[in-house]
Amino acid sequence: MKLKFDWFLVGMAVAVGLAWAFPHAGAPGGWLQPELMNKAGVALIFFLNGLALSFAAMKAGALRWPVHVTVQATTYVIFPAAGLVMLLAAGRWIAPELAIGFFFLCAVPSTVSSSVAMTAAARGNVPAAVFNATLSSVIGIFVTPLLVGWWLHTDGASMPLGKVVLDLILWLLLPLVAGQLVRPWLAEWAKRNKPLIQKVDRGTILFIIYTSFCDSIVRGVWSGKSEAVLLAVAGSVVLFYTIFYSVSGIAKAAGFNAEDRIAAVFCGSKKSIAAGVPMAQLIFAGDARLGLILLPLMIYHPLQLVVCGVLAGRWARRSDADSRETA
Repeated sequence: MKLKFDWFLVGMAVAVGLAWAFPHAGAPGGWLQPELMNKAGVALIFFLNGLALSFAAMKAGALRWPVHVTVQATTYVIFPAAGLVMLLAAGRWIAPELAIGFFFLCAVPSTVSSSVAMTAAARGNVPAAVFNATLSSVIGIFVTPLLVGWWLHTDGASMPLGKVVLDLILWLLLPLVAGQLVRPWLAEWAKRNKPLIQKVDRGTILFIIYTSFCDSIVRGVWSGKSEAVLLAVAGSVVLFYTIFYSVSGIAKAAGFNAEDRIAAVFCGSKKSIAAGVPMAQLIFAGDARLGLILLPLMIYHPLQLVVCGVLAGRWARRSDADSRETA
């Protein structure tokens, strides 16, 4: 599978560069009004996700419950457990802000669009991928803040959990439901304008990334943190392959066919920057360290796309006779 140019990956680097060059515009109190625009952007992202979500596709994949259990357990149990072990092993070698970022990465939902697209490209079980990716996003609205709140509590910090969950329901769940409710009238428009919707979605995420880094730069959070990028890269690589081989092993032990295994591996090993960035904006609202907290997720995102993109191409070339073989 030939890897295509992804303007969003370049856009993340540009957003960070602009934050270093023009930090005050996107910092709290700046002329871009990030306090208001970020929440409006979060609502827009999830409204568009709800508008694009096909209930028929969800229903088609609902019956493959062993795949669903594997993916959701990987996303919300195995991922956080692996992250916890890594952070305990790192100990004092990792800055507290980066530790929060790694655990947050482990707690966010799976991706939707890339998991489904790569499952389709690899000739996997697409309905199961659609169901799991969407279910993961809905579960994450409630489970992600609980996991992050637990981590912060064990680390001696605290989080207003009730307010955070209420904000997530208000700015994520309700727009998602609203998007579903207007599908009877706008579904065809959304289908015709899918590239435009994707650009708006990703552009909004880039704006939130920009303002998050603006705040941390203005407040001097990055001072003395030059090693953070290297740690984030190394940690993301170790985490990805730990999860990848774990979910692959579980799928094999459970006797999944090749199509189900592909869906389980792609959905279980991925983390969503599209959901993670808006969630972080609400969970860590007002925290100057948000740019550093988002760093592991921003590194994990391109890593998972590159590795899974290569694998999708390889698995797509298997013969029909190999469908029973391990993915």
